[in-house]
Amino acid sequence: MPIRIVLGEDSLLVREGICRLLDLDDEIAVVACAGDFDGLREACAREAPDVVVTDIRMPPTHTDEGIRAAAALRDSHPEVGVVVLSQYADPIYALALFEHGSNRRAYLLKQRVHNRAELTAAIRAVATDGSMVDSQIVDGLVKARARAEHSPLNDLTAREREVLTEIAKGKSNTAIAETLYLTKRAVEKHINAIFLKLRLADAEDVSKRVKATLMLLSEAETSALETH
Repeated sequence: MPIRIVLGEDSLLVREGICRLLDLDDEIAVVACAGDFDGLREACAREAPDVVVTDIRMPPTHTDEGIRAAAALRDSHPEVGVVVLSQYADPIYALALFEHGSNRRAYLLKQRVHNRAELTAAIRAVATDGSMVDSQIVDGLVKARARAEHSPLNDLTAREREVLTEIAKGKSNTAIAETLYLTKRAVEKHINAIFLKLRLADAEDVSKRVKATLMLLSEAETSALETH
């Protein structure tokens, strides 16, 4: 069975472009499209999709409709994954999406819609209870976290920081090994060291990964607020 998608996007050109990209994947099917917040909610209620892919801004207010739709679905249909497409690299928006949990949620910059592999990877992640954060945001979060006073991240080696960045992108140990040209065993050793230094050694494995990512997000939000 393909992953059933409801797409929320008010721009006809962007909407058609995303549909054409996703049509190239036999394991993904766009079952409905909507151009505004109310239409998106109606389509979700009617189609019961596996995943919603939505712009962060749509009518009627063009502010945070995508974030609000994700929050509403968390309450009404917690099994539905949501990929929010945004033009904002500010981590505050990603934090708003993950406020009530990171599982089945992904935040991608809109420029990624041209990269079918990244978009479909995010869709598959949220469809299977995973999460994903755009790599550009993650890179900024790592730098902000490292600058924070008394940050445990300052205890990480350069290689451990690279591994943590890949963890926050939602990659598996095997994918991290391929990206960084390491053995899977080496990746496991680095991850164990990271969790120990971030005081996450006693948590469950999936929880460790989520908490490590949220540590980056929460401290980056503090840094962002201090600069405004």
